[in-house]
Amino acid sequence: MKTDYRLGIDAGGTFTDFVLADQTGQVRLFKALSTPQDPTLAIKNGLALMTEELGVSATEIISNCDLCINGTTVGLNALIQHKGAKTGLICTAGHEDSLEIRLGHKEDGYRYDPDYPPATMLVPRYLRRGVRERILSNGEIRTPLTEADVRAACEIFLAEGVETVAISFVWSVLDPTHERRAGEIVREMMPGVILTMGSELYPQVREYTRTSTAVVNAYLAPIMKRYVTAVDAYFQQLGAKQPVRYYQSNGGLAIGQAMTDRSVYAINSGPASAPAAGLYVCAPFGKTDVITVDMGGTSFDITLTKDGSTNINKNIDFLRYRIGVPMIQVETLGAGGGSIGWIDEMGLLQMGPQSAGSDPGPACYGQGGQLPTVSDANIVLGYLNPDGLVGGRLPLDAQKAYDAVKSIADPLGLTVERAAYGMFTIVNANMVNGIRRVTIERGYDPRDFVLVGAGGATAAHITALAADMGIDTIVLPKLASGLCAFGQIISDVKYNYMATAVLRLDNDAAYTRIDQLFTEIEAQGIAHLQSDGFAAGNTMIKRSLDMRYVGQVHECTVEIGNFLVNAQTIDQIKQAFHARHEQLYTYAEPHSTVEVVNIESTVYGLVDKPKRMHIAPGKAADQAIKAYRDAVFSADGSRIRTPIYEGGALGAGAEIAGPAVIEEVTTTIVIEPGWSATLDASGSYLITRKEKP
Repeated sequence: MKTDYRLGIDAGGTFTDFVLADQTGQVRLFKALSTPQDPTLAIKNGLALMTEELGVSATEIISNCDLCINGTTVGLNALIQHKGAKTGLICTAGHEDSLEIRLGHKEDGYRYDPDYPPATMLVPRYLRRGVRERILSNGEIRTPLTEADVRAACEIFLAEGVETVAISFVWSVLDPTHERRAGEIVREMMPGVILTMGSELYPQVREYTRTSTAVVNAYLAPIMKRYVTAVDAYFQQLGAKQPVRYYQSNGGLAIGQAMTDRSVYAINSGPASAPAAGLYVCAPFGKTDVITVDMGGTSFDITLTKDGSTNINKNIDFLRYRIGVPMIQVETLGAGGGSIGWIDEMGLLQMGPQSAGSDPGPACYGQGGQLPTVSDANIVLGYLNPDGLVGGRLPLDAQKAYDAVKSIADPLGLTVERAAYGMFTIVNANMVNGIRRVTIERGYDPRDFVLVGAGGATAAHITALAADMGIDTIVLPKLASGLCAFGQIISDVKYNYMATAVLRLDNDAAYTRIDQLFTEIEAQGIAHLQSDGFAAGNTMIKRSLDMRYVGQVHECTVEIGNFLVNAQTIDQIKQAFHARHEQLYTYAEPHSTVEVVNIESTVYGLVDKPKRMHIAPGKAADQAIKAYRDAVFSADGSRIRTPIYEGGALGAGAEIAGPAVIEEVTTTIVIEPGWSATLDASGSYLITRKEKP
């Protein structure tokens, strides 16, 4: 860090988290209610909290920040709610319906369900305009571009008030000439429109994936542009000396213009930083196999890191839309502190995915919500402080929580305590099922991993989740409720550059062509970073290849570091492919011919990291007890007198045996019977199971 501060902002569905690091290594965490109607209002409220605590104005804080980083759910929410911009698509004539045909694919679990509804089209049929042109799979032009068709499409778009246009032609990745000329015509006739070209955004084979990715990007681009413009302007007013950086789904930072041009990278902006943060907090314990779970007010996000490398998804269906660009693999489900409990038609208790969100919020918030939520259940169980959350800034109404849970308990013939524990158990089961999808269903044994807790609500459930999964070790940082925001301030700038190269790896010409393509796309990336202020010594490149055996339909991604592709390295590349293929599919064919389909270079701008937090020795556990509460830890609803510890009073080395509750300013940690927690000097609680099942 070259200035006084670095600021990370993570805008969630219920709360917006702020992490402010200074040069000494001190990290402060603030939380404000999210304001979806005006995201900059939540930022203003968060800065007001910083001013109140530090005695320094928002202008002084921002003008003395080396980086201000923003993770946002704006793009994700627009896609979920289908509230993107009015979009037009220009495609090769005859391919207007490829988006709707979807390669004949139905999502897993619904393949044989005739009543499963089709996905909502982001571009209606009348705004998908085909133009006469055709490039063949060998790159030759068979039918020249009919410019009159492009102009006719623009006239329709103008009449319909289209804000954003996607262009995607068949085999444009081999020769983008037609797409580029069509783009020139669109810019000429529609100068105010935002334009996305598939051959630039996702220059890889697979026409449907490229078209779908371009459409999603175009659909979100005006939304992201308005958001980025508002946030950038606000920070400039406060004297920001550096452009605001935005967190991308690929796990890196980007400037606002890149987020507008590549809006598809904003979809998982918030949770994508969790793996970096999870690895960072586990480093003092020497752990590189990490499952990071983030339970906020609305959702539960899961990421997995094996041997220090986080899973990356490409060419996947996300919210029923095919997206080709790399994204940190995040499993998301509707399970948060605001998840609503309800009774189904069979008379069974269910939790979520509906959420009370931040407005009106859980019943205990006292803002008009009356439906029973996870937070209400946690108050009844004695886990949450009835005096309020966030250091008392968010007061809670215990009676309203009790009444809300009672509305579930009475129809089920249960006591309020037993109903609350049932709600707690069911939402935990939902989350455990999500963890199993990331681990067991992909060949990983969760018992080999450390569980890292993130999000404001996770800490109340973390020991129960670990016990259900058979995990014996938990790392829960004091910054857990803002861990994604913290992940942002320790991340680097990151861009992905791609190209198509359908070549068999059996001749020198192929090796030369692949390396030449790598050099070309990496030159673009380095130029991009240099214009962003990064010197040559502060950049890094990692290469990968999409490879398959000749005759296969699908390929797998193989990372090859940054070494050259030539006759001396090709055997090493092939061996890496065989190993990856066997890891994914349980077999390899070392004697079969291998071919490359696509190449990708990930270009990093390396950012200086803040100093690591340090906790000094202080009070032992028994000196930090501030109260006792009766809490429930079993299905019979019986209460146990439980000590409540003041987290801020604990010093490094303090050890707490369950049952116990540790109250940090922005999160509440529940230590169930049979578990113990030790506060490490790095600022994290190491929670371990003492009683094995």
